[in-house]
Amino acid sequence: MSPPAGTPDAPDAGLERWRLILGEAAESATGPLGEAAGARDAALDWLYGRDPDLRRRGVRPSGRTGGTGPSQVTAVDWLDDIHRLFPKETVERLERDAVERYGIQEIVTDPAVLERIEPSAVLLRAVLRTKHLMNPQVLALARRIVASVVEQLLARLRPEIRRAFHGTRSRRPSRVPLARDFDFRRTVRANLAHYRPDERRLLIERAHFRSRTQRHLTRWQLILLVDQSGSMAGSVIHSAVTAACLWGLPGLRTHLVAFDSDVVDLTSEVTDPVELLMGVQLGGGTDIARAVAYGASLIENPRRTIIALVTDFYEGGDPYRLERSVRALTGQGVTVLGLAALDEDADPDYDRELAGRLAQAGAHVGAMTPARLAEFVAEKLGR
Repeated sequence: MSPPAGTPDAPDAGLERWRLILGEAAESATGPLGEAAGARDAALDWLYGRDPDLRRRGVRPSGRTGGTGPSQVTAVDWLDDIHRLFPKETVERLERDAVERYGIQEIVTDPAVLERIEPSAVLLRAVLRTKHLMNPQVLALARRIVASVVEQLLARLRPEIRRAFHGTRSRRPSRVPLARDFDFRRTVRANLAHYRPDERRLLIERAHFRSRTQRHLTRWQLILLVDQSGSMAGSVIHSAVTAACLWGLPGLRTHLVAFDSDVVDLTSEVTDPVELLMGVQLGGGTDIARAVAYGASLIENPRRTIIALVTDFYEGGDPYRLERSVRALTGQGVTVLGLAALDEDADPDYDRELAGRLAQAGAHVGAMTPARLAEFVAEKLGR
């Protein structure tokens, strides 16, 4: 046990923090770590000690084994340790680095680990990338992660997305006084006669409201074309969940199409995003032009169609064919969205040169959260 704080032998919390940051080489200046901080240091070393660049950069040198030799600590032990030693936000970061930065596959392919691990979006992405390595027993456990995270995403996104489709406001007045339909400009104009300059107050004798209409909903299609290359895992997940949330909205016909070098129409599976995601295989080539051509074949009314192309724009097919297709679609009145990310972060890495060419061809290019995409679609439908 570490001595209680305040005793002469108790480690200084500030020096311990610096020792954890600077590594073992700083111990001569900061003093040794206490028991609890030492356990945290060992857990951090188990992960970050395997960085091959560590010694060259002089960051966190360690005498313990990291990743170059066999370690006595298993992934199961390490997971137990970090959940005991660190707050939830730190645990999530450590798990993400273990899977995405250092490729520790046991995190998502070892049944003992999967039984202990807390489902998260990071682990869901890892499952999608590695499920082809899993035997049936591990796949059954991995499905628990997929189902849990999808349920969390649906619970959060469905109210946001449905809220955007509660009917779009029109210019027609309404006698129903609902706060969400309050017409601010019309109310101010109608009550200007009651303005009191000495008090700088406008008295509202009658408030005005707008009506809501869904008269155009039946005329629209939303075609989601989703790149399933490995770097787009987060967008694939959110596209599947977004399509499930949009499915069944009155008058809006939603299509979900995944592509790499091939094109797979997943529309029939949209109602079960768990099964849909378990069937997606990340990786492979990327033929965006081919996917756009397939999306074009689904269009019924160009001026009532939105094609949302979710991709990093690294085209493995013919970029000139892609550019011509987008120009032809926008020329027919199709709204083309080029989304470099469709997830909570909306922080993409993409081919800016090709994305810029598609923007010049008439596409709207950017990154969106699922809720913002729903708002964009709802605004279009209300015109």
